[in-house]
Amino acid sequence: MRYPLLARIESPADLKRIPEAELPKVADELRAYLIESVASVGGHFGAGLGVVELTIALQYLYDTPRDRIVWDVGHQGYPHKILTGRRDRITTIKKKDGLAPFLRRAESEYDTFGVGHASTSISAALGMAIALQRRGDHRKVVAVIGDGAITGGMAYEALNHAGGVAPDMLVVLNDNGMSISENVGGLDRTLARLRAGEAGESRPRPEALFEELGFAYSGPVDGHDLPKLLAALRQVRDRRGPQLLHVITTKGKGYAPAELAQIEYHAVGKFDPVHGVARGAGKAATYSDVFGGWVCDMAAADSRLAAITPAMREGSGMVRFSREFPDRYFDVAIAEQHAVTLAAGLACEGMKPVVAIYSTFLQRAYDQVIHDVALQDLDVTFAIDRAGVVGPDGPTHAGSFDLTYLRCIPNLLVMAPADENECRRLLTTGFRHNGPAAIRYPRGGGPGVAIDPALAGLPIGKAQIRRYGHGVALLAFGCTLAPAETVANEVDATLVNMRFVKPLDEALVLELARSHDALVTLEDNAVAGGAGSAVAELLAAKGIAIPLLQLGLPDVFLEHATREELLAEAGLDADGIRRTLLARFPELSRDTPSLRNVV
Repeated sequence: MRYPLLARIESPADLKRIPEAELPKVADELRAYLIESVASVGGHFGAGLGVVELTIALQYLYDTPRDRIVWDVGHQGYPHKILTGRRDRITTIKKKDGLAPFLRRAESEYDTFGVGHASTSISAALGMAIALQRRGDHRKVVAVIGDGAITGGMAYEALNHAGGVAPDMLVVLNDNGMSISENVGGLDRTLARLRAGEAGESRPRPEALFEELGFAYSGPVDGHDLPKLLAALRQVRDRRGPQLLHVITTKGKGYAPAELAQIEYHAVGKFDPVHGVARGAGKAATYSDVFGGWVCDMAAADSRLAAITPAMREGSGMVRFSREFPDRYFDVAIAEQHAVTLAAGLACEGMKPVVAIYSTFLQRAYDQVIHDVALQDLDVTFAIDRAGVVGPDGPTHAGSFDLTYLRCIPNLLVMAPADENECRRLLTTGFRHNGPAAIRYPRGGGPGVAIDPALAGLPIGKAQIRRYGHGVALLAFGCTLAPAETVANEVDATLVNMRFVKPLDEALVLELARSHDALVTLEDNAVAGGAGSAVAELLAAKGIAIPLLQLGLPDVFLEHATREELLAEAGLDADGIRRTLLARFPELSRDTPSLRNVV
């Protein structure tokens, strides 16, 4: 048997039956099994390798699920899943109907708090500790924060509150010196001194930061030395009040390629575990790549441009910019609110900041978009990646709501490009607009349109008619244009590339309403309050009664699957659009001259 100890572990209770002296062997098997499993299907990789020993120690010493262990980010969660009854299903992770990509309460009683975004663990654990304490329940509560999550402002809000409330709880700081990219900022320098053992009597002790907040600090301890880690956890487990244990780990531990290339191995596709991830496989250009090229070209043309990312340099396509324009590149770590207000401050002094951010993470800075940017009509450009469905990362990372939550904000220009070249042109449009602007684009590649290297914009608020037809006009926003075009050609419908969600091309919409029998809007955003709602509001305001079909994402959280599967499930691929269109307007298939009476 390849994994004789791991094969015996169906739950933490089984782990506790293994003699403590054999736990390092369990760690070796768990690490090897994780490498083999992720190599076969892909997934988050380096962070999980780094917490193998920590996961074992916590499950060995604590009475889970009665005791509450709250993990942060979720990148670290694969070993936890393997030890809590999901070992044989780990290769289904991120697949449709398989294990969730992150921790999820509905999936297991051991997943005490759902997670996908960062910096939530201490707040959630504090809430649990307070609730348990109020009813006299003495079970333990542990928050494990790491993989960059400690840089998020929410973590400090929770530390500050916990120090005042003083509940019995433990925060484990899993310090691997990394987020997805390298950690940045003053806190990382402080932790680095602790990692190196440089805190001495001649300077303030870095651990004083946590002690002043009300936490009793312990550590640092080697997170890959199980005997030392178990001893350290035993020392803090039964102490009263807020405790913080500083654990030093290595991202990618135990797999040499991942240790040497921690950024590349943060998340991977399928790979050969012997040779590592294949390189130079001719990856097709993505919208992130389009943005990455544009921001460098625009920075060369305009010295006022500064680019900001909240710890997503690689994902947002900013690696080249960070190298070519280091003095105008700002990685603020996992701190989305700060990223937006920093941009507002830069704009106040004449710079033209570009905030590169995922749609789902912009949700975390919504107040700053309104209060600090739009209300003051500041010249900030938001390049919003991963808009619409994102696929395997599941509902925590879905960009399903940005059109809804952005288009209601005064002063904000909102755009949705239909292809790669239009993305570049709308980025230019937004950047040259004197005021706040948002350009949202999907994960992955587009239809493959050639990119014009010129920095040419487009007229603000003007849509583009792609074909003239009869009866029905399809108003497509963003990436829905390509499947809509297939259907429009089949049923001889008019097709419009709307481009702008705000301002809407009102004149064209009203003209189409007068010359067609029905309108159909299409968007990869929630139907509720989205671009289609903007069209409906315009028609209602003008007193125009016309059949209107709004296609978009349903009023549910979309599960993890491929992006193609999710679009098909939502009826936003060509087959789904055709099916819904003909069900609502069957006359289209019979070449009937008028649809005016269809409701």
